[in-house]
Amino acid sequence: MSETLILHEDPRSGNCYKIKLTAAILGMAIESRQYDILKGETRTAEFTQTINAHGRIPVLQIGNRFLPESNAACWYLAEDTMLVPEARFERAQMLRWMFFEQYSHEPNIATLRFWCRFVGVKNLSDQQRDQMMAKRIAGQDALSTMNAHLKSHDWFAGDGPSLADIALYAYTAVADEGGFDLQSYPEIRRWLERVPSIDGFIAME
Repeated sequence: MSETLILHEDPRSGNCYKIKLTAAILGMAIESRQYDILKGETRTAEFTQTINAHGRIPVLQIGNRFLPESNAACWYLAEDTMLVPEARFERAQMLRWMFFEQYSHEPNIATLRFWCRFVGVKNLSDQQRDQMMAKRIAGQDALSTMNAHLKSHDWFAGDGPSLADIALYAYTAVADEGGFDLQSYPEIRRWLERVPSIDGFIAME
């Protein structure tokens, strides 16, 4: 890619980490512009008018164009690389797990991590406290689904690592920070040991 890549990010975010991990594995140079979401730095007029009208990160800047949404950014970086299976069905499987990550996994596991580690349970609203048990149950269900798949597969799509593994790894690796006990998911724990063996792997900051 000839255009400069800039990641607008908060390094504490797993969604931002996915993009950095994808770039690292593929040997792509990517610059970082950091924001503190707890201080509302992505909600400023400057940010919403120039980078993302939705006021959220990550945003991958490609030259003078801006691409929000973590999995879309990962796809942009990885299309036609070893992280996207060649076989049509396996590509669809990869997308299936990436959709699963954003719909069933991240809204529960990542949210509880954010509330527990960065906000603090004592600072949550009554509505957020009421949601905690439902999110914990949904997060455990997502982990059980992953664990069941990994009983007969080393990776989530195809015979090697793909974007599905990167998408799911980010918040699963820190699920304990949201109160999830991974001892109950032995296949996930083995998979978590496999992912860092991928050439170019970097850990979350």
